[in-house]
Amino acid sequence: MDDTLRVRPDPSDPRLTRRVAGIDHTGARIETSVTVERPLTLYLNGQEIVTMMTILDRPEDLALGYLLNQGMLKRGDRVTAIDYDDDLQVVVVRTEARTNFEAKLKKKTLTSGCAQGTAFGDLMEDFAGVHLPADAVLRTSWLYGLLKAINTLPTLYLEAGAIHGCALCVADAPIAYMEDVGRHNAVDKIAGWMFREAVPPEDKIFYTTGRLTSEMVIKTVRMGIPILISRSGFTAWGVELAREANLTLIGRCKGKRFVALAGEQRIRFDTDPDKVEEESARHWRKNSREAEATHE
Repeated sequence: MDDTLRVRPDPSDPRLTRRVAGIDHTGARIETSVTVERPLTLYLNGQEIVTMMTILDRPEDLALGYLLNQGMLKRGDRVTAIDYDDDLQVVVVRTEARTNFEAKLKKKTLTSGCAQGTAFGDLMEDFAGVHLPADAVLRTSWLYGLLKAINTLPTLYLEAGAIHGCALCVADAPIAYMEDVGRHNAVDKIAGWMFREAVPPEDKIFYTTGRLTSEMVIKTVRMGIPILISRSGFTAWGVELAREANLTLIGRCKGKRFVALAGEQRIRFDTDPDKVEEESARHWRKNSREAEATHE
């Protein structure tokens, strides 16, 4: 599995967590790890777009993915440079074509993303024009395999909590895993990484620890990925949009159990659930005194 996982956070990176002293529920003195969030200001050519709170581990991928998922970049656009200044905490994306988004920046939608995500412009722009591959399939053996692979990864969540994770998968193996304080940031980092590495989306499966909201569905559809899975639940508009886009939407996915509310025709039941082990509580309870349960 490690041979196929091409990118993931490093829980031992001292920039991503910090040890903080306090007391526990018994009054005993403790020292615990907490996630570090820092601001990142994004410019597109000469125009300031947004300042995001992030763990700042992959600023270039986050910047590209944000612009792609906001419709400010198209997949065919040529990016000539991405310049990141760690001291200023600024990233500048430069494109071959001129860009001007004053009108789009004036129209803001406060999304359901944690950390109060903001989308600029029309959330549904280009949504209806996306055609997800009808021949994509999800075998339940793949589903159970990738859940096991993801749940056994060393993650920042286990180290410090207060974080969301997203994985890009092929069949039963994750090939990229990203974490951030906001689930929309984790999604955007994968979108940016796919853009930089020219990773095709048609045969991919997207996994998130976050809720299956309209924002999550729209971003997955825009990325061209036909299957979206979460260990958390749904919103009604998220389900409605997934059905409209023919996106396979699977939630409440823990152990042997899951619920599919859209795109069920892609699922191939090739595994007896009675032969699948329940999810180990040890993974999610590890460091429970230190980690906040942000997955729900």
